[in-house]
Amino acid sequence: MPNSFKPQQNSSTTDVNKLAGVRVVFSFAPCFIFLYINCVMLYTLRSKTVFRETSRYLLLYSLLLAETLQMALAQLMFLLASGSVFMTRLMCLLMLTLTIITTVISPFNLALMSLERYVAVCFPLRYANIVNATSTYGAIAVVWAVSFANMLVRVLMLMVLDPRPLGQFIGMICSKEAIFQLKIFSEFESGFVCAEFVSVGMIIICSYVGVIITAKSASTDKASANKARKTVLLHMIQLCLSLCSTLVNTILTGLSGIVDRLTFIDIWFALFVCFINLPRCLSCLIYGLRDQTIRPILMGHLRLGLNLPHLKVSYLRHE
Repeated sequence: MPNSFKPQQNSSTTDVNKLAGVRVVFSFAPCFIFLYINCVMLYTLRSKTVFRETSRYLLLYSLLLAETLQMALAQLMFLLASGSVFMTRLMCLLMLTLTIITTVISPFNLALMSLERYVAVCFPLRYANIVNATSTYGAIAVVWAVSFANMLVRVLMLMVLDPRPLGQFIGMICSKEAIFQLKIFSEFESGFVCAEFVSVGMIIICSYVGVIITAKSASTDKASANKARKTVLLHMIQLCLSLCSTLVNTILTGLSGIVDRLTFIDIWFALFVCFINLPRCLSCLIYGLRDQTIRPILMGHLRLGLNLPHLKVSYLRHE
């Protein structure tokens, strides 16, 4: 919630307190369920050799790990904000560091997943040489390194430009606006976010167009090409949702002096659920349930292996 919002004197504190518990329950319950599903999915992707050595599963693991951390941190910060819990600048900065790093990772990871599908459909004979476990680990390492470098620049700028001690209580809820208050930080973030989403968007669009063109070829496996086309389209939808999540604070800042406190909190909660939590819940459903290799193992792990003696996993021969 933007810190520029000032509650009006005639707002109903009692109504706010009554609704606060309801909001916490409605945000925490689905978050807890999907955190469990995501953690089981992460375990599933490390449980078999075929998952640990196949590029698309390695990329999915990287994306899911980042989004699981995002979901957990977003829920924690939501609970702290709901309870008006204040902290020192250092504690807030540590939370924001991991949040910003994982937020930057997700769009780049979607670009890598789109490129992997593009190569699989358009260059099937060269796929094994271009896309393998070694090159995939290298690409993932580059994405994480870029994300860490982005955060390192912000921290160094903070140390040089902001003289306030890190041990000082910020006197407001923890947010990027509370730590990075100078205008240069908003300009840096705007420039980086624009460059990131434009580049990732172009990669996904070009991959989608390339898959469509290749799918029209008579020598192409139509079923595989159509599945890849749908997968890349899902990447585009996820990218749009990620872009929406970056606009939440901007929207709330614009509304802070226009609407009353109760309306503002309702809008804040709706945006949090729809654009912060919900997009982080989609990956496990999109990829876990669509993939015929992952689905039986994932369902078995979700049910703790009970009453599933009939499940036979064909890929165990890869072990």
